[in-house]
Amino acid sequence: MPRQVHLFDRPSRFVAGTVGQPGDRTFYLQASDTAGRVVSVALEKSQVQILADRMNELLDEVAARANTVIPPDADVDDLEPLSSPIDEEFRVAAMGLAWDAEAQAVVVEAVAAGDEPIEEDAILSDAEEGPDALRVTITPGAARSFVARARRVVAAGRPSCPLCSLPLDPAGHVCPRQNGYRR
Repeated sequence: MPRQVHLFDRPSRFVAGTVGQPGDRTFYLQASDTAGRVVSVALEKSQVQILADRMNELLDEVAARANTVIPPDADVDDLEPLSSPIDEEFRVAAMGLAWDAEAQAVVVEAVAAGDEPIEEDAILSDAEEGPDALRVTITPGAARSFVARARRVVAAGRPSCPLCSLPLDPAGHVCPRQNGYRR
């Protein structure tokens, strides 16, 4: 079966968000366009954090190396919840991130998990066969906004234990630094 690639070139919205309570949240990347098309893909909290960090590093590197105007770190300008209903297209297994110098834009690709391991060259490729993907091309300003929101979403989780840095549940947790006693 041929792969399905959801393409968004400069979408009206590309955000990371969650559904659920801290400790039991599902993380999503969601892209939408002005025609009303919305695509949501599920991923892990750590994947959101890594994508935000790498995107920020990419923008800083492009600003340092190329004659490209990259906006500085942005504040979160989109505090709206994810668009409903959230219909998960797939769960993300791998992601790719690139700078398109010709378009002066950041390209993000989230690739679905499959029966077989994902080949590195399948990410950001236009092959007809392979795992489904969400590919989004965004401006540097939209990328900075994505980073700011993603970091805020990740930080909105449970507070960390001051001793072991593991997340604290409302009832506390078994802390390895306390020899298994509840904190």
